[in-house]
Amino acid sequence: MTKQAALRAVDLEPIDRLEEKIKLLVAMVTRLRAEQAKAAEDNARLTQEIATLRARLADSEGAAGEIAALRGERETIRTRVSDMLEQLEHLNL
Repeated sequence: MTKQAALRAVDLEPIDRLEEKIKLLVAMVTRLRAEQAKAAEDNARLTQEIATLRARLADSEGAAGEIAALRGERETIRTRVSDMLEQLEHLNL
């Protein structure tokens, strides 16, 4: 019977190694799923951040256009006022 017990112990060794490899594989799959979920969350967060930054960029481009228009108006007014001042000087009042 000791021979049979030793034979069974030898026969179970490959099964034990297989069981250990399966446990490692399950742990790896669990870790990879967690990493995938984290990457998906990061992706969603970054996509939202990109959308927010694009909206801010559009707002700033609109503001830059408005500033350019106001500067043009200011220059026009400055020119007109300067012309009016010259005309007043020529009147010799």
